[in-house]
This record gives sequence, C-alpha cells and structure tokens, in this order.
Amino acid sequence: MYAFVSEFSDNELDTIREMGVTPVTYRSNRSGLNPFSDIKSTFLIFKELKKISPDLVFPYFAKPVIFGTFAAKLAGVPRIVGMLEGLGFAFTPQPEGIPLTTKIIKGILIALYHIALPMLESLIVLNPDDKDELTDKYGIKIKNIHILGGIGLDSRQYPYSEADIPDEKEPVKFLFIGRFLKEKGIDDFIRAAEQVKDKYPDTVFTALGAIDKSRGGGGDLERLAARDIIRFPGFVNNVSEVIKAHHIFVLPSYREGVPRSTQEAMAVGRAVITTDVPGCRETVADKVNGFLIEPWNPRILAEKMIYFIENREAVRLMGNASYAIAKDKFDAEKVDLKLLDILKLFS
Repeated sequence: MYAFVSEFSDNELDTIREMGVTPVTYRSNRSGLNPFSDIKSTFLIFKELKKISPDLVFPYFAKPVIFGTFAAKLAGVPRIVGMLEGLGFAFTPQPEGIPLTTKIIKGILIALYHIALPMLESLIVLNPDDKDELTDKYGIKIKNIHILGGIGLDSRQYPYSEADIPDEKEPVKFLFIGRFLKEKGIDDFIRAAEQVKDKYPDTVFTALGAIDKSRGGGGDLERLAARDIIRFPGFVNNVSEVIKAHHIFVLPSYREGVPRSTQEAMAVGRAVITTDVPGCRETVADKVNGFLIEPWNPRILAEKMIYFIENREAVRLMGNASYAIAKDKFDAEKVDLKLLDILKLFS
C-alpha cells in the first residue's frame, strides 16, 4: 500500500511508515489552479504509478480526484475510486454573492469534473446535496456515486461527558471550532456573541482555530479579546477536553462536507447550533439535538443561544441526543466498514 502526499512533515511520514504504508511525496498547491504546476504534478504521479502498478487508486479532495484520476488513467490503473469531502469554497454561497474570480475557478472545476469523474469506477461524497449538485445541477456523468456520511471518528478519543449545568449562576459556555474564515461562520459567531453579551454579559464564548491569512480570515481578534467578547485559546493538544469544558457547540458555516468538529462535539455529548446548509444539516435533527438555523443571520443565532441560557435543561437533553446520534452515524468502525465495502477490498 502506498500513500501519495503533497503536504507533509517528517513526523507524518514516520506515522505513515509505522502503519506499514510506503509514502510517496510530490509537490502540489492544494488550493490554486496553476495549469503548468498541475500538469507537472500529474506527470510525476503518472511516473510513480507506472513504477508501482497498483490495482486500485483512491484519490480524495478536489485536485487529487481530478489530476490523480488523469494520472491513474494514463498509467493504466484498472480501478479508480474517488472521494470528495465537500465541494469546497468555490461552490459555497456568499451573502454578497460569489466574486468573479471564484466563479471562474468554479467553472474550471466543473469542466474538469466533467472530464475526470466519468473515468472513476465510483465516486464517494459525504452528503446528498453534493451528489445532487454534481449529477442533477451540473449534469456530470458518474458511473456509481455513494453517500458515505461523516468520515467517522474514534469515540475513545472523544469520551462522552454529560453537559449538565447544576448551578443556575454558572454561565453557559458556547464553543466554535474551525478556521477563522467568513464562510466557516466565524463572523456570524462573533456578531451573535456580541448580541448575547448585551443581555447576558457573563456568557462565555470560545473560538478555537487558526487564522487563514491567505484567505483574509480572522477579523479583529485582538479587539474582541480585549473586550472579553470571545476567548481565543490558540493551539491546544486535546480538543476533546476543550469541548468537555463547554456546554453548546456552534458552527454557523456556509457549507461543509460533514463537519468533523461537529461530529466530535456530538460524540462528547454536546448540543449543536448549526446552519441548514449542505453538510451541516446532516448533523442536527432540529429541536432534537440542537437547532438548524438559516445561514448569514447572527440575530437568529443569538436567539438560539439565548434559548439555551434560559432553558438549561435543554443543554443536557439535547446533548444526550447528540451523543446517541453520533454513536449511530459517526462511529469510525461503522464508517470504515462501509468504506471498505465501497472499495471492494475484501470481496
């Protein structure tokens, strides 16, 4: 078994080897579309595949699915199964409309998908909205398409902890996890936090993640931290402990595959407020384990936050419902078996 990796550290390569897998490194820009660089990467992958002569190639993420598929087809690989963990920022609606440059990138991606995806034996996506968009909206011919659901996680790394608030004077604590990008909902989280703080000033809001400077993320974090609106703990070693220390998980994202951070929060037993958009809606049964809200609306987000502050028993009840859903839908063993069945590795 071989793992082709374009972004790596020495520790990551050692981990791959410890799994009994041989790493093959190559250089590729994950997000940009540079035709000369992409053609070069495709040729390098093609040469390595010719040497290895694999029975199956399993590319995932947009660029590997496109250019890895081209390389595998040229190398005569008999089976190619691709996976898209979401359609990405180019397919993500924006409140002010999609910029022209993003529209151009989206058009190029759709054209490349029309060429690459019909070459696949199967394509795996995480949610039904992505499937419908590719096949129905854009008319891309795909032989077989499977909806995996969440990628899954090891529940032992995210042990359940009941979200109880026995003391009425204890502040309710809300947590956001994700890159500090507008399309991840960080701006809406901040605006909602400001509104809630006006009514319940002791409420705690924490944003855990990293600023993506290449995409203009971040906002005025120092100003917000100085005003004690949002806490920004920076890098942490144990995300599950941070989740455990909070009562409600919030992800007002504009679009996802199926967000792993939400799966983690649910496994720990936390109620969720998230948006009714592709990917996010796969994690919440509205009014059962949290709330689905319309995107781009900090006012409604603040209203749902205030609901939990004023109805504290819902924190525990909806948190327990999240845990039950996570066990059923996002357990890694169940997801892995489904994935192996799609790949037909043991048939």
